[in-house]
Amino acid sequence: MYTIRAKRRWWWSFLPSFIAARDNILSPSPPHLRSDLEMRSLPSSLTLFLAATLFEAAQAVTVPFEVHTTNKPLPHHNARRSAAPISNNGNAAYISNITLGGVTVPVILDTGSSDLWVTFQGSPPAASKDTGKSLALNYAVGSASGNIHTVELQFAGFTVPDQAFLQVANSSSFSTDSAYDGLVGLGPNEGSSIQSKLGSPQGDMVLNRMFQQNNLSSNFITFLLSRTNDPAAKLTGQFTIGEAVAGFENITSQTKLNVETVHRLLNDQQHWQALTDVNSVTGPDGNVINIGSIVPKAPDGQLVAVFDSGFTFSQVPRKMSDAIYGRVQGAVYDTKNEWWTVPCGQEINVTFHFGGVAFPVHPLDAVDDNFKIKDASGNPVCIGAFQPITSAFSLFGNFDMIMGMTFLRNAYTLLDYGRWATGSSVDQGDPFLQLLPLTSRDAAHTDFVNARLKGVDTTGSAQYQLLPASQQQSSPVSAEEKKKLYEEKVLSHWPAILVGCLIAVGLLVVLIIWKCCCRKRKGKGTNDAALLSQKNQTYLPLQAQGGASMTNVGYAGSPGYPQQEYAGAGGSGYPQQGYVGGSGYPQQQHQGYPQQGHY
Repeated sequence: MYTIRAKRRWWWSFLPSFIAARDNILSPSPPHLRSDLEMRSLPSSLTLFLAATLFEAAQAVTVPFEVHTTNKPLPHHNARRSAAPISNNGNAAYISNITLGGVTVPVILDTGSSDLWVTFQGSPPAASKDTGKSLALNYAVGSASGNIHTVELQFAGFTVPDQAFLQVANSSSFSTDSAYDGLVGLGPNEGSSIQSKLGSPQGDMVLNRMFQQNNLSSNFITFLLSRTNDPAAKLTGQFTIGEAVAGFENITSQTKLNVETVHRLLNDQQHWQALTDVNSVTGPDGNVINIGSIVPKAPDGQLVAVFDSGFTFSQVPRKMSDAIYGRVQGAVYDTKNEWWTVPCGQEINVTFHFGGVAFPVHPLDAVDDNFKIKDASGNPVCIGAFQPITSAFSLFGNFDMIMGMTFLRNAYTLLDYGRWATGSSVDQGDPFLQLLPLTSRDAAHTDFVNARLKGVDTTGSAQYQLLPASQQQSSPVSAEEKKKLYEEKVLSHWPAILVGCLIAVGLLVVLIIWKCCCRKRKGKGTNDAALLSQKNQTYLPLQAQGGASMTNVGYAGSPGYPQQEYAGAGGSGYPQQGYVGGSGYPQQQHQGYPQQGHY
């Protein structure tokens, strides 16, 4: 089963989860298609391609991953430091091994979250210490809960003492697939729920603990991702820490994409995210797909993209997904699973632009055939792998799209943590990411013809011509999504709504004070008039002997009591979440993350 991936409490913001059904990923039979949210939570394809050679470098680590497509135990490789093999389960999940207290655990590598959780198939490591603190990591679908433990961790040649992790007794809400037994988050340390719970160095995310050892000159990782069913030369993938893969060193010369450009509601909502170029997406017809950003104050013509290795299928705005697949002859929108299905022989070319560089998407990635699904008539069809995003994934309008495996297989990726690596004495600059394009459009076309059309190029035939733009289909918006869109609209404008409410309350208080003052003045005027009237009022004098008369006696006014007035109450508004122009960085709104959302 494919799992697009869940995002830890991205209020989600807040995203999807891992619902992959193990039997379906590895069994020869077609996977069982699940319901809407379940299919949205496909654990994403995450194997990192690996280049053939490993080279020694003084303060760097290379982790080779060998691609496997069976459920056999992963062999150990003794490369420099230590090798962490990875298995590619049909472009749906990429898995690597870590060692906890001497026990090997296969885990998904996830750039979209920051915590480590595992479930042990056998006995847990004897040296594991229970901190006595429990935690639940909630995803759009599924959750992982248990107690936080600490034990020695080994990964990628590093040994980390007393690493905190969540020991999960039951992870069945994620998957029943024995291919992996946990997940290691590679996101910002401030997004770690374990760290927030413990409040100690042991709770820092795994990479942060490694960077704190100060054995590296730069605190970055890189990865290449492999592709199954690609007739081109088979490559193994490679995950590196502190160095580039041999032959791809020019990744460090690529544009540095600022990952803190866009405001987030909370610091724990920080992700590996960046702005696209203006007019950033070219569709199958060669024209720009014009889509406006939902992120407040984002620059005109640019979109906010999150790079998340936990998503099998990239998530894009609905109008963009429709523009990619809606003009394909025979395309059908699956309302249950919320994706397009198209003929497997349809070559679709899409290109994204970041940092002034074009990133063509391989047509084998744009139209996915790894899950062997069929249409209502029993005919094989493929999935449009750029799936419509819903407000469930971006409830507060933090981002526009999620670049999952369908994009990341086409870009060698470098993630530099910079000052996110807390406690490290090196590389404390601004965090950034760099991308190097991997796909050649001509070579990809040849691959597609060989893989999908048995070597006979019929891509130009009438059956594969795009329909006129006037005949483009649009995917329907469900009642539930309409509700979420309304909630998103309200929530995305909540700062303005709050300020408006505070202003209204302030005006009401001023009105009350004014009313009270008016009453006070009126009351004082009435008392004065009464006093004057009383002084003018006399009684007939009693005639005293000798003709003397008593003086007039009047009533003194009653003593007045001061009116009690209301003091004005001030209020403060909350800053709008949006893009900070120029080279500025977002104001710190908090400390805490989701995001948990992605793969």
